Amino acid sequence: MSPAISKTVYLIMIIAIGYLMRKKFSTKDHKDGIKTIILSLALPATIFIALLKIEFSIEMILVPLLAIAFNLILFFLIDKLPLHSILNIPEKQHRALSLLIPSLAPGLSCFPFIAEYSGEGSLALAALGDVGNKLFVLVIAYMIAMRWYFNVNNIANTSKRSKVKDLLRALVEEPVNLVIITAIIMLAMGINFSSLPVFAQMSIDKISLIMTPLVLLFIGISMKLTMEQVRTIFTFLFLRSGLAFLISGILLLILPVKDLATTLLIVVFPQSACSFWPYAHMAAISKLERKTSEHDRTFDLDFAMNILACSLPFSVILILTVYSSGEFFTSPVSNIGAGIFSLLLGTLPIMLSIKKSSRERLSFTSKIE
Repeated sequence: MSPAISKTVYLIMIIAIGYLMRKKFSTKDHKDGIKTIILSLALPATIFIALLKIEFSIEMILVPLLAIAFNLILFFLIDKLPLHSILNIPEKQHRALSLLIPSLAPGLSCFPFIAEYSGEGSLALAALGDVGNKLFVLVIAYMIAMRWYFNVNNIANTSKRSKVKDLLRALVEEPVNLVIITAIIMLAMGINFSSLPVFAQMSIDKISLIMTPLVLLFIGISMKLTMEQVRTIFTFLFLRSGLAFLISGILLLILPVKDLATTLLIVVFPQSACSFWPYAHMAAISKLERKTSEHDRTFDLDFAMNILACSLPFSVILILTVYSSGEFFTSPVSNIGAGIFSLLLGTLPIMLSIKKSSRERLSFTSKIE
């Protein structure tokens, strides 16, 4: 058995163990506790080590810029294309899709595999990319959600500025972002990981070791696919994946990337699962709306949670497929081909819906005649 396949099998086994342990972690508090350890302790320690072991250069600012460009491209495509009318998606569900599909959650779905397969250098670049993604999911997505909230509820935009300030403060105070900012400042001052005291290096290193198994167990524990709205969700997930593969293929054509690890990073990072943060914005807005009504007006929270539940295993399978395929996805042509194939899978339900609508219109016309 090749090393890549062996590594994939053991990662899948840990996910399977988590899946079998679901009943032991059935409450929300149990899952939130694991997630808190991952996002506030294990992941920051891993990223801190990775960042302090690279040689920082000004060219690296391109990484977060590319990530936020990817977010914005996906948002405008999902928001502007008339897919909701073709697939008969309610407006509340379409708004949820428009915020969640462009977002990325590399911490829970991508970073562990980057660390295992590509090493700390690629993980550091992925962490920098997540800075741009965090700007989208924490600030831009919130501003979009609030704009929809004001439009749907026909109220004046009076507190938007203060809310944006609160979100910017949350962006800075988040442990992962604090670690990234601290590491960048230390690198700018010429301080790297080996400059730290030995006891500090050992402590941080030991904490970082728990990240991969914890994340994989969390994926298995949280895996809960439902059949409701599955056609719509997976249509958008395949469209998202196809666009991500196409963008990765174009980047590999343009950028002078030579090494295997960075090449695969460009492919797998955009395939990360949807982020939880847009859902948090939706939940906050729904709470505001329930003060004046029993019903949500702007977003469908149940549908949004189904998207998150489907997105995580979908992304993990794709990322493991890329890493297990050797050098297949290092070729721009392979990525463009995978993108076209995924887009075809995503557009199949759309074409069936158009065909069904055409038949219904013809049937209705014939009845009138």
